[in-house]
Amino acid sequence: MRKVYITGIGLVTSIGNDIPSVSQNLRDLRHGFEIYPPFQKPNVPVKVIGTIKGYTADSYDCEDWDYPSRFSIKRDILRGMAPHGLYTYCAMLDAIADAKLGGADISNDDTGLYAASGGSPRLLGHYLHRMNTMGVMRCSPLGIVASIAGTVNFNLVSNFKIKGASAGFASACASSSHAVGFAYDEIAFNRQKRMFVAGAEDGNVESILPFAGMRALSQQANPDLASRPFDTGRDGFVGTGGAAVLVLESEEEVQRRGARVYCEVAGWGQASDGYNVAISHPDGDGLRTAMGNALRRTSVDPEAVDYVNAHATSTPIGDVSEARALRAVFRNGATRPAVSSTKALTGHGLSLAGAMETAFCAIAFKEGFMPGSAHIASLDPACEGLNIIRATLPQQPHVVLNNSSGFGGANVCIVLRKA
Repeated sequence: MRKVYITGIGLVTSIGNDIPSVSQNLRDLRHGFEIYPPFQKPNVPVKVIGTIKGYTADSYDCEDWDYPSRFSIKRDILRGMAPHGLYTYCAMLDAIADAKLGGADISNDDTGLYAASGGSPRLLGHYLHRMNTMGVMRCSPLGIVASIAGTVNFNLVSNFKIKGASAGFASACASSSHAVGFAYDEIAFNRQKRMFVAGAEDGNVESILPFAGMRALSQQANPDLASRPFDTGRDGFVGTGGAAVLVLESEEEVQRRGARVYCEVAGWGQASDGYNVAISHPDGDGLRTAMGNALRRTSVDPEAVDYVNAHATSTPIGDVSEARALRAVFRNGATRPAVSSTKALTGHGLSLAGAMETAFCAIAFKEGFMPGSAHIASLDPACEGLNIIRATLPQQPHVVLNNSSGFGGANVCIVLRKA
């Protein structure tokens, strides 16, 4: 089993589009929520999202999109993308630059890419409406590849000339954590030397608002109160979009290139609830098993874990389910790790969440802090006994768990370790 390291990160998030901004906002517990104009209608109960700044991709025509001037993207490339394809393309460029990869490092048989997104409901709806009202031949020839669930991996693999393993993952909010885990396997089992992992979502009306029908979204109109994982007043998650790209490399590649590393990806575990299509097991059974599997497979004792980046989305049921799972895994109350949910700052990125939060953990390793869990005024009694930190701790973790859970009871736990 070869060791695997994170060597590059690219981010487009509600709390920043570069590592210094994201790091500072994580430390300061500064959220990225705003009142979202398309939601300001009497028949829309949701008012707030985690907005992406510096990008405008609301138009159906990519010619109208705006993005940071430091990126130059050909029209032919943009035509095959959804809004989150644009975010991911830019994050990919930043991850490549951060890892200091050359063209030969990116396009070869030993470098692959795994990605995750829910597709673009906005574009898919637009193209289907156009087909039904104007005729089949009036649809964009690239409409399918721009809008369906594999759009991120289609675009990145072709545009960056990836020649190794490639696939897309669809396990809802566990998707990009699955991508991280299976990318780790590719390297650890000596099938690839390097893997890119990408997670992304549009973060617009069509990708967020349907969750209101599930009663899953916060109806708070105050951005400062909308996302409150573990708080008694939480009433649902805040949606967000964006992109995160990670570069994972083998120890041999790290040494060959003299690459700087953020942390080691020590391994991972997964398990399913086998309970409900949309709701977590009330006792967190699947997540408890996933964490246990991850710790056992990495030979990490629960008491060695310093910090857990919780999946906790700020839903009444989900946060309690995870709290029970954490208590079951970390039985010794005196040595329980620090726990926080960075979704209090970013909102819930759906398929994006796992990759984005793995990036946050990697940044915390490199810069020596553990981000606090913001906006807790009154801790839910069901979460008592856990070491849920309400302020950022200025100390470097040695072992970190990153949890993700998705529809159908899919649970993934990534173990990260100080390099």
